[in-house]
Amino acid sequence: MVIKYLLCRKCSTEFRADLKYVCDECFNPLDVIYDFDKIKLTKDIIKNREKNLWRYFELLPLKNKNNIVDIGAGYTPLHKADKLAKKLGLNNLYIKNDTVNPSFSFKDRPAGVAVSKSLELGLEAVGSPSTGNLASATAAHAARAGIPCYIFIPYDIEQAKISQVQTYGANIIPVNGTYDDANRLASYAGDKYNIGIVNINLRTYYVEGSKTLAFEVCEQLDWNAPDHVIVPTGSGAMLCAIERGLKEFDRINLIKNNKTRITSAQPKGCSPIVDAIKNKSNSIHPVKKPNTLAKSLAIGEPGDGIFAVETVNNSGGYGENANDEEIREAIRLLASTEGIFAEPGGAVSIAVLLKLVNDGKIDANEKIVCYVTGNGLKAPEAAFIHQPELKVVEPKREVLQDIIGR
Repeated sequence: MVIKYLLCRKCSTEFRADLKYVCDECFNPLDVIYDFDKIKLTKDIIKNREKNLWRYFELLPLKNKNNIVDIGAGYTPLHKADKLAKKLGLNNLYIKNDTVNPSFSFKDRPAGVAVSKSLELGLEAVGSPSTGNLASATAAHAARAGIPCYIFIPYDIEQAKISQVQTYGANIIPVNGTYDDANRLASYAGDKYNIGIVNINLRTYYVEGSKTLAFEVCEQLDWNAPDHVIVPTGSGAMLCAIERGLKEFDRINLIKNNKTRITSAQPKGCSPIVDAIKNKSNSIHPVKKPNTLAKSLAIGEPGDGIFAVETVNNSGGYGENANDEEIREAIRLLASTEGIFAEPGGAVSIAVLLKLVNDGKIDANEKIVCYVTGNGLKAPEAAFIHQPELKVVEPKREVLQDIIGR
């Protein structure tokens, strides 16, 4: 056991490492603090382990490996995007392709850690409020663990995501409202019925899973931190976790000279974090009615919003948003150049990269990683406003002359 305690992110009050997620003194989030002096983790140890997120076990908040619920999440490809880079005039562009996780989004990382921790804490059911991806990830891990799962969703999320959750056998509760309405109902359910709501009462442990996005990138870059990362941002938790992961790898000497710039990428119809960065504001103004193609990022009241703003500003990164058409263009561009099919929320990082390049904010030689966080089959209709019409042909050789003719 290498966890020392939980620490309030704002007032630094310490708490025991149990089922606790907010500070009693100031109601801010709690972070897991590890006993780094007891962590003996080397490059060779990591390299000889199974290629999943649990290869970094000592930096994750579990006491016992027997509690791990593993469906094979993590260690996804870091794709050298040479064709897209050439198109944009860049030399070192990488895509962290989390579209290939078992439930097809990065949410398998935090959900896997949270469901595992729920077993360790003796909880008998789990759940989550979600715009789709976390719903699938939580349901998949709950199915593997053999425990009940309760999913709270805005009623109007993509049907493909609802179907995926239903297939895992979860109990779905569609809420007539926004994600934030679903979040409030899930929070009540967690308190009333002693359910492990992965991104609420288990959030302190849940967010630790996303650190592995930073660990893997550094390992895949031959134990070097990237110069710049562009992160799709909803609640802000993933962005903050990536920064924490970079710092922890630096702390235990697995990388050196971490000076990574962190940029937040949000959709224009719901970009409270980016708005605060651009306006140089110290507060988040909630978006009451998100309106964006990127439904997986439609979180109007981001739980880690102000901390994400601080993280971006302290790193020297940027905040930028992209409208629906820019996101569609990014989906098509990434697919047609690199063969990676992203959902709108995942493609936001590419859309923002295009804008930063056009604005002269990207150095052609810097090592850039765009996190692409969800698979395009989650929202297969999103790439086009109107699906291109296909002309049906007769199965006759002569029709090929007009189509392929040399």
